This record gives sequence, C-alpha cells and structure tokens, in this order.
Amino acid sequence: MPPLTGGRGPDACIDAVGMEAGGTGLQQAYDRVKQALYMETDRGKALRQAMLAVRKGGILSILGVYGVMDKFPLGLLMNKGVTVRTAQQHGQAYVPRLLEHAQRGELTPAALATHRFSLEDSPKGYHMFKHKEDGCLRAVFVP
Repeated sequence: MPPLTGGRGPDACIDAVGMEAGGTGLQQAYDRVKQALYMETDRGKALRQAMLAVRKGGILSILGVYGVMDKFPLGLLMNKGVTVRTAQQHGQAYVPRLLEHAQRGELTPAALATHRFSLEDSPKGYHMFKHKEDGCLRAVFVP
C-alpha cells in the first residue's frame, strides 16, 4: 500500500509534546547527558521528527514548551521551505468551556491525575513526574 501522503510527507506537522518527548538510542542518550550537564534543557526528539516528516513547503506548528535545545536542523527547514508557526497553548481561552463540560459531567479531569502527593512530598512528586516513574503522567499536590 502506498503511503497516505504519496511519499511527499504530511502537509502539516504539529509538535505539542515539547520537553516531555522521550526516545531511545544514541540520540536520547546524548540529550540526557546534555541535560545532566545543564547544557540543554529540552529533549527535542518529537520536534526533530516533525521537522523531518513535514513535506516541502509544508507547515510546522510548534506548541510544545521549549527552552534550550541543540541539534535544531534549521537548514533542513530552509531547504524544504517550511513555514514555522509557534505559540503557547492559550489555556485561558478554553478554561470556561472546559469547566462547563466538567460541571455537566461530560469531562472527568480527575482521570488525568495519575498520582497524588502532600505538599511535603512535592519533591518526590516532581521527581517521579520528571522521570516518568511508576507511570506518573500528572502529579496533584494536596495541602
């Protein structure tokens, strides 16, 4: 079966992962060492994959949260003529609508909290979240 994009790549790619992106292999090991040495703050695997995947003349939207990352293949984007759009997710615009859904019982935000901690245990909670230990996706801190 031919690729869905006819081999040219998707018209648009969206990176909404940001520094949470993981990975495997040499690239991941390199990113982790740079982070441990405070030479970079982010893991750019998902962003680099989106840059490689988008077609020539396509659009790359970066909604992830980034700080300092190296190995950013800017030449690749320039050679492909990719349009890059960036922004933070505009959460405040969606909060009233999300609250309405939650009040009607259509949305259960409690399911997003995988771990609960007291404020005293917050260092442990942040550590578990950062290192994705014990399946920690979201930590909630209760006074």
